[in-house]
Amino acid sequence: MHMTSVYTFSAGEAPVLITLPHAGQKLPDGLSERMTETGRVLPDTDWYMEALYDFASGLGVGVLRANYSRYVVDLNRGADDVALYPGRPSTGLVPHLTFSGQPIYKDGLAPDHQEVLERTNLFWTPYHQKIEQELARLKDKWGWAILWDGHSIASTIPRLFEGILPDLNFGTNAGAACAPVLAQALVVQASVFPHYTHVLDGRFKGGYTTRHYGKPEENIHAVQLELAQTTYLESEVSPWPLSGKKVEQLKYVLKQFLRCALAYRP
Repeated sequence: MHMTSVYTFSAGEAPVLITLPHAGQKLPDGLSERMTETGRVLPDTDWYMEALYDFASGLGVGVLRANYSRYVVDLNRGADDVALYPGRPSTGLVPHLTFSGQPIYKDGLAPDHQEVLERTNLFWTPYHQKIEQELARLKDKWGWAILWDGHSIASTIPRLFEGILPDLNFGTNAGAACAPVLAQALVVQASVFPHYTHVLDGRFKGGYTTRHYGKPEENIHAVQLELAQTTYLESEVSPWPLSGKKVEQLKYVLKQFLRCALAYRP
């Protein structure tokens, strides 16, 4: 497999890089036959992320989008598969269950340790090499860089979190991944839009990407934004229809957040 097919990348010259690790829906040849009916529908995809952030190039911001499903390998988990939220169900580097607890694979057809290693080498490694390379390039050019990790998730998943998720969930690894002044600017901006609920470092504090790359002391800042899918979908069940009106509203808000990031100075 040629590694560029693992992701789609458009470079930007601004000091912000958007990563979309869970937007992909491709599966390697032969995998869907091993999956359950539920698994094949890929219910835990971050739907339409590239459409929500399609304004990025107009701001000079680069976008790195994964092409393969998170069920192949979850690019927002460490290659060592350490749990992000100890004491809660772990969704894993190569998940065997959907968020709601349904099996992804038919009996006896889940990947073994060797296959997990192969998938990590084929999909995980090139994606993260690209992030490192791009952050280094931007930091070299500007003196700082900001990684914006874009996600979305169903607003209610009882197995993973209680109640209903806020609309906008900013994660900065409890402040360790990004300068407080940047996190605060985003929260202030979010409060301008009372139509959306927001929280900083609530249920979602950021996954591997935020925690690994966010090094404010080295002038690299990382922010995860987890959107509740009610903010842009008509319905959170298959086929996950988009709401044109909600999308336009949300894109305006996302653009303001990215402008906040672009305005940041160390």
